[in-house]
Amino acid sequence: MGKWHLGEDGPVGRGFQHWISTEDHGDYTRYLISKGFAPDKPNGRFSEVAVSNLSIELSRPKFLEKHACDFIEKHQRDPFILVVAFVEPHSPYNGPLNDANPLDEVELDATATLPEHEDIPLRYRLMREWQQAEVLSDRERLPIQLFFGITPDEYRSIRQRYLGLVTLIDQSIGAILGCLERCGMAEDTIVVHTSDHGDSLGAHHLFGKETMFEEATRVPWLIRLPGQTREKMISNPISHIDFVPTLLDLLGQSNHPQCAGKSLLPLINDATASPKNVFLEWAPNRTKVKKGSRLARRRTIKLAVEESTRTLVSPDGWKLCLRDKDSNELYNLNEDPFETRNLYSDPQYAAVVSRFTTEIYRWQDATNDKLKL
Repeated sequence: MGKWHLGEDGPVGRGFQHWISTEDHGDYTRYLISKGFAPDKPNGRFSEVAVSNLSIELSRPKFLEKHACDFIEKHQRDPFILVVAFVEPHSPYNGPLNDANPLDEVELDATATLPEHEDIPLRYRLMREWQQAEVLSDRERLPIQLFFGITPDEYRSIRQRYLGLVTLIDQSIGAILGCLERCGMAEDTIVVHTSDHGDSLGAHHLFGKETMFEEATRVPWLIRLPGQTREKMISNPISHIDFVPTLLDLLGQSNHPQCAGKSLLPLINDATASPKNVFLEWAPNRTKVKKGSRLARRRTIKLAVEESTRTLVSPDGWKLCLRDKDSNELYNLNEDPFETRNLYSDPQYAAVVSRFTTEIYRWQDATNDKLKL
């Protein structure tokens, strides 16, 4: 139910039997029209701005919550997997709970108020330049004015609205969990909460995703298991690539040969397990560039926009980012959690770079990754 970004064949092409769509012209669009709302775009779609101005009862999270609870009640005696994919929190950072978190309690990101850091990849600097010169737009280029931390209060206001969207999602998740309880299914259901990416929200003077900074790549992964009697925090880095193998293991199924990851169930069950490196990948996307940018020559800019990245995060806090067409990065997350000091070119850390470069190459070999770094 909800957002789908895994191919044009849709959920049915991946084995799902039902889909409640929040995509354009989908179930949510028809729902709003049934409530008397007219699409505000010429192509018969509702803009993100229009959707963001709706009441809680008409919001996408509430729409998905109702459908999820209906499904649970209908199938409470059947085995099922239900995926509820919320769009929020997302730009345009606006919703019915904008004021849910007091503005004076909203903290500023540490790097948002520091001078702009220049020892970062050119693509990131191009993103920052474009964002500061333009308005942040969605896929259809909807104008959504942001302030990009021009003043601390303006920056706090953006974060306040983002936190309001988080609260909106929290409420709907709580309602779905409550439905499981009412149907007597809480002790028979594995519940997982995670996200596909974070949002820089002004960190490093950037907004959105599409970087390897922690604000964009580090996400929550919460699992509630049947019969679980205590909380447990796993502090060492783990990867989403272990997500499916872990669920299969919990269901008593063997891992699929296509899955590169491994089950984390031994770690969850307190078995002694050696922490492992986590690998992240970036492939060229749609980075926008300010017209007439003077950050670099046109050819250099073209290469930077087309860059691919392979990143390693080690259990002892090192983070190495290697790129094929842009500059590299090395951070010590233990001593520099906000990634303000790029150590890649410092001779003192040459051995660290060499060690983890070898590990990235090994990962590429194991996964048949042909990218030349």
